Amino acid sequence: MNKKKESILYIIVRPIITFLFKIFFTPKIIGSKNIPTEGRIILAGNHTSNFDCLLLISCTKRPIHFLAKKELWKGFKKIIFNNLGLIPVDRKNKNHNALVSAEEYLDNEMLIGIFPEGTTEKEGKMLPFKIGAVKMANDKNSKIVPFVIKGKYKLFSKNLTIEFLKPIKITSNLEIEIKKLEDIIHSKIEGDNNVNI
Repeated sequence: MNKKKESILYIIVRPIITFLFKIFFTPKIIGSKNIPTEGRIILAGNHTSNFDCLLLISCTKRPIHFLAKKELWKGFKKIIFNNLGLIPVDRKNKNHNALVSAEEYLDNEMLIGIFPEGTTEKEGKMLPFKIGAVKMANDKNSKIVPFVIKGKYKLFSKNLTIEFLKPIKITSNLEIEIKKLEDIIHSKIEGDNNVNI
């Protein structure tokens, strides 16, 4: 097993990001206790904005290793992202390396953050989920904590909400499981609190 260590840079900047983010965007955070304090886990949810990663960072003291599009790895940002423990994803091709890297973090009982849509939502509508989140969960016997982001990133608006749902266990039927995950999150976005989790 490739031994992974938590990013020192992440540990340093997380409190700063959290402090500033909560002042300027005043998000309402629901269900953060559903994120286990230790052990391998995958956070998976809808992707409304490029600020979503900062919102998630503000919700838990555990370092989150995000999968992000490789186009962001340019210039000085490449150094920063690598030192924050982010994982580049080639969205145009089957990216085996990204999956392997993410699963190595899970092997080390760490926390992965992923947006199964693969990109930010268009016109406020959730896009179909890709299978990576449930594949990782199945490969590494990891539960998924679904999250739902609602509202806009407007300064001091207090209309931004993120809710973490109870962890779910994945079975080997990945096509069914990714649709189930998508339905859970979509139902919450639409306000159906009776969805079976």
